[in-house]
Amino acid sequence: MRPSIKITPSIVLATVAVVIASSGSAYAASLITSADIKNDTIRSKDVKDNQLRSSDIMDGSLRARDFGAGVLGGGAQGPKGDTGAAGTSRWLLVDANGAIVAQSGGFSINAAYIDLPNTAVDPAPSNARRAAGNVYINANEDLSNNGIAVSIALQNVTDQDGNANTNGRAAGPDMNAEFSGEITSTICGVTGIVACAPPGANTRAHLVVSPRNSDGTVTDGITHKRFYVTISGDSSDLTDAGKAIPAKVLAANPPA
Repeated sequence: MRPSIKITPSIVLATVAVVIASSGSAYAASLITSADIKNDTIRSKDVKDNQLRSSDIMDGSLRARDFGAGVLGGGAQGPKGDTGAAGTSRWLLVDANGAIVAQSGGFSINAAYIDLPNTAVDPAPSNARRAAGNVYINANEDLSNNGIAVSIALQNVTDQDGNANTNGRAAGPDMNAEFSGEITSTICGVTGIVACAPPGANTRAHLVVSPRNSDGTVTDGITHKRFYVTISGDSSDLTDAGKAIPAKVLAANPPA
């Protein structure tokens, strides 16, 4: 005869617990649905790291702002843009005689290393050579909105200082005149600052270049410098007269 077993509440609860434990997480998961979760209550800390997959996210639901900087790759290359405007820089090379030997076009020489009429009143010394160290160039455009850059160009064939050395390595101050010197430039006609003396030169369409020896003295005769001039900025106001003069013609026959 088998002994009888009395069913008590504690036995029932123990049995249920064993069944749930043996069913694993699948059983527990089936007990929780979306309806059991209050909207807007799940936080990042409630999701285990590296558990969500692409299949868990609705296609097309994420936006660029949902990703960190640099995570997304660039989009497809767009169509090629229009070609930019051509550069507006203009340039010229002036030799030691004050003549244009090469240029981009539109420049002419107004005066170079000239003596002017003496306007000084006796007994003041003559001022006839007030422009003798300078070259005055007509750019054929208003230079008020342009930049001007000048640089000395070496000339190692002519012995400018008479020291029988043209290799640029002579020791001593101002002993390499073929390579060195000082040079400055500005537009003319700047009220209260710059006035250019030669007739017709004191306008914003002209610039003056002042080469000097390395010791600051004015160049004279054989010591005159070759130099480059570059005009940068907007040259859309270059006059028709300047545009009409071919560069090759100007280089060969620079007008006075």
